[in-house]
Amino acid sequence: MRRSLNLAAALFVILLAGAASAEIVGRVGVDWTGNDILVDAVADPAVSGVTCHVTYFDRSVIDRLRKGNWFEDPSNNSIACNQTGPIVIDEISLSPGGQEVFKASMSLIWKKLVVNRIYDKKNDTLIYLAHSRELTDGSAKMSISTIPLYGQNVSWKNGKPQ
Repeated sequence: MRRSLNLAAALFVILLAGAASAEIVGRVGVDWTGNDILVDAVADPAVSGVTCHVTYFDRSVIDRLRKGNWFEDPSNNSIACNQTGPIVIDEISLSPGGQEVFKASMSLIWKKLVVNRIYDKKNDTLIYLAHSRELTDGSAKMSISTIPLYGQNVSWKNGKPQ
């Protein structure tokens, strides 16, 4: 039994490491069973000078044993993005669906925590949307954060979209 738990935990860590390009900067214990809220710092690969902090729930082994549903964490998440340096924007998607900039596994196979970047051209604002992607049922749990570019000294590598 213990070997199975260790194998499952190792697989979970490998999946998280392979999918995420983030750095854990905080871990807050929320109860006696070892459940934690993790805080990741996520750098946008196409927009330097912007850092997003994403929070999500990390279930403990004790909680998994008590409640079952071994291979999945809750969909709860939150995001806050801020300018953390000079903003330099490389090539980004201008489509209404935006572009995925971060993805982390929240289950052994299907569930993902995703951050999309959307450019609101009319309001000259970058929007970051955090949500869960599930295979069978979409999740209504989401959060957004915005980076207004108006009045900022922003460099566009390929010129600002017209």
